[in-house]
Amino acid sequence: MKKLAISVLLFWCIFGIVSLGLTQEEEVLEQPQTFAVYIDMGARENHYIPSGHMGDYGDVKMNTQSLSEPLSGKTCIEFTYSAKKSQGQGWAGVYWQFPANNWGTKKGGFDLTGMTKLTFWAKGAQGGEVIQKFGVGGIGIGKDVPYPDSSVVETEPIELTDAWKQYTINLAGCDLSYINGGFSWTITSDSNPDGATFYLDDIKFEVDPNMKPESKTAEAMPFYVYSDRGAISNHFIPSGYMPATASQDVKCYQSHKENPYLGDTCIEISYNDNSGTRWAGIYWQHPANNWGAQDAGFDLSTAKKLTFWARGKQGGERIEEFKVGGIMGEYSDSDSASIGPVILNSEWTQYTIDLSGKNMCYIIGGFCWSTNIDVNPEGVTFYLDEIKYE
Repeated sequence: MKKLAISVLLFWCIFGIVSLGLTQEEEVLEQPQTFAVYIDMGARENHYIPSGHMGDYGDVKMNTQSLSEPLSGKTCIEFTYSAKKSQGQGWAGVYWQFPANNWGTKKGGFDLTGMTKLTFWAKGAQGGEVIQKFGVGGIGIGKDVPYPDSSVVETEPIELTDAWKQYTINLAGCDLSYINGGFSWTITSDSNPDGATFYLDDIKFEVDPNMKPESKTAEAMPFYVYSDRGAISNHFIPSGYMPATASQDVKCYQSHKENPYLGDTCIEISYNDNSGTRWAGIYWQHPANNWGAQDAGFDLSTAKKLTFWARGKQGGERIEEFKVGGIMGEYSDSDSASIGPVILNSEWTQYTIDLSGKNMCYIIGGFCWSTNIDVNPEGVTFYLDEIKYE
């Protein structure tokens, strides 16, 4: 009897081990290959809620069950952006979050480890609509919140067509262990002065073993910071107001049409010391408001100089410094270079920042200026155009 009992016990142990192995193999085989953000209105597969309205939120109307020729299923998502600057920001956007309205203060993000890309379909109502960026993650990064996203990945500006087109965000090699901001988009009034209507459908994370991590390669020259209002070739965003009170003191208008150096528009900047801090400046950053907390720099190692055109409204305006690079943080700029002080003419004049011998392999602070009230006691208005690396 003892031998029989031992044999039975061994049988069940071996059977259990084999069964366990098969179960684990089945679990691997059954691992989800997609994780949907939006498939159709009310679909059980949907995750995340488009609740994180940003910037000029009063300018955005959202219809999550639009019947306007969806790519698949019965519905798609329609966004209408008026560009009226309801909150005075000049831009707007929406984050898909979990749970709703979670800006990193609640624990709720999904572990999407294993997903290697996010794909989505988009089209404009007319074609030519420019979306500043689409993105995954980024909520709470660099901020004092308990539950920040583990990564942020964003696209360059995208000009939509009037036909459905699929776009891909490469997530290979990214830390997706906690993603609360499943998907996002932002748009600017400079790029869409008359507003825009666009559509999204079939937004989903996917497992694609052929996706490889993107490595930064040297950008081709010329590489524009600003060429014209809303130009798809523009890079960096004039978001880094310095100091914190500078938003009271500085107005930056990227669609000035009177006497541009080239093209249809130039940048008009006005500074007055309303806050009493006595100085101000703006950094053009990638992405917006990145003070070194996000790994997002451009490789500009082939650039030998940065050139730009500038003029003062009256002539004689003094800018203490024009600069590239120099942002310090977890992901700091690789170098910096500057000129100044510069006394502006009333006529367009080209200026050059020499980058010879500089390490430009990683730049998030693409351009910068600063001045103060001591050298401009009545304030200052000046213009910029054709800012580019060469």
